[in-house]
Amino acid sequence: MTDLEPMLAQLARDLPLGDYLYEPKWDGLRCVAFVRNGKVELRSRNEKLSARYFPEVSGALANFPDATFDGELVADDSGALLDRVHPSQARVEKPSREKPATFILFDVLHWCGEDLTAQPFVERRRLLERIELRPPLALTPITGDAEAARAWLKVSGNIDGVIAKKRSGSYQAGKRGWVKVKLEQTADCVVGGFRPTLDAAGVGSLLLGLYDGDLLVHVGVSSSFPEERRRELLVELFPSVAQMSGHPWEHGFQAPQDWVPLAPDRVCEVAYDKLDGVRFRHPARFLRWRPDRNARSCTLEQLHSEDMRQPCGR
Repeated sequence: MTDLEPMLAQLARDLPLGDYLYEPKWDGLRCVAFVRNGKVELRSRNEKLSARYFPEVSGALANFPDATFDGELVADDSGALLDRVHPSQARVEKPSREKPATFILFDVLHWCGEDLTAQPFVERRRLLERIELRPPLALTPITGDAEAARAWLKVSGNIDGVIAKKRSGSYQAGKRGWVKVKLEQTADCVVGGFRPTLDAAGVGSLLLGLYDGDLLVHVGVSSSFPEERRRELLVELFPSVAQMSGHPWEHGFQAPQDWVPLAPDRVCEVAYDKLDGVRFRHPARFLRWRPDRNARSCTLEQLHSEDMRQPCGR
């Protein structure tokens, strides 16, 4: 079961009513934790997490019998959290002591040799509530009251939305079987290239894409960077500069000479206001790099509501 993909959520404008329970959507790193014979393996959606990145969490989990948990790694500074996904041990040890992460659990998928994924969510939740959790492990809040859940949308901090889960729902690995409502619309996009500034001393805008099957669709740009940050981005992105030949957007722009192609493997999270079709109407606001995300997992599905065929804007 250590190759289990996390279950996902589909964006919606409002919370569904009926056979649902509601949880905060945490702003951190998605994590599925596998405990086998006292050894712990942590996996993100991109399967890039290592237990050594979060020794405070893996150490606490090692005390459990064989189990699989789904949850979110959170910290006061989400940027610092992502910085720990790094090969340098020094980048891990100090923050794990001074600013430890919290692993907020919201599901148990395997417990003491039993596969629970086919059981109703409400039964898995009852079991999770019976498991004793101590810091840095915590249990996510839950409610069956949609109005109480909407109040979470007004809470600042590490909450960036609400997740709705069917009480009777099984755990559908890799499927978008949950529903999410977010504080602001965000998307994890592939950075397929950039346009330089007029003096070529920095990055003018990032060119963003999302996959539709095997096609990388250009969905817009992110361009609001301070001058110093533009120069820093040029240095950061230089190792990823690619040849135009064979690039997904080789024939995708009318004036390809004014942009620089990048290997389409970098992912960033952006915030946007409205959509025109499947494009951001205005430049999206850069939020952070997402080294935990696989570029091919960044699809147009992020922009669509579960109950509508047309792109969802708010």
